[in-house]
Amino acid sequence: MTKSAIQAQLTQNHVAFCAFYETMNEADFRYTPPEKWDIGQHLDHIRRAVAPIVLATALPKWLLRILFGKANRVSRSFDELVERYQGKLAAGGRASGQFIPKPISFAIKAKQIESIEKMVVKINHQLERWSEADLDTYLLPHPILGKLTMREMMYFTIYHAEHHLHLAKNYLSNR
Repeated sequence: MTKSAIQAQLTQNHVAFCAFYETMNEADFRYTPPEKWDIGQHLDHIRRAVAPIVLATALPKWLLRILFGKANRVSRSFDELVERYQGKLAAGGRASGQFIPKPISFAIKAKQIESIEKMVVKINHQLERWSEADLDTYLLPHPILGKLTMREMMYFTIYHAEHHLHLAKNYLSNR
């Protein structure tokens, strides 16, 4: 996927995710499937996951190289990245640390949605200073997948919104 395709898909997937939440009523927002996060926590989780990407795309590349190194392999394709992530989840991988969402009030739903939308716009803007080669050169840490190239992290961020949208829709339709 080219940088422009990444930017378009990043926007599309997060717009779809946010649109699902915009029209959600409070009962659906608070619904908690057995032993799962409530539906609102998925919104908070996506906000928590996107926030570090805003910082990472803004940092000077030399600092990313010092902090995390440079890639010594070719970036995985979108499908390969998704397959690897699904495998890690199937093996028991779960959110940890700062990515574990807290129950959030229905009253701040709109603020959370607005925050995600603004962060995605900022990421896309900041990606303008990244070349195709840069996306395959610089690394970022992922708590489940290990070090990813910036391109792979963008793929993950694209898929992650889709994944949590699918989970939330399934939980609500199967209650």
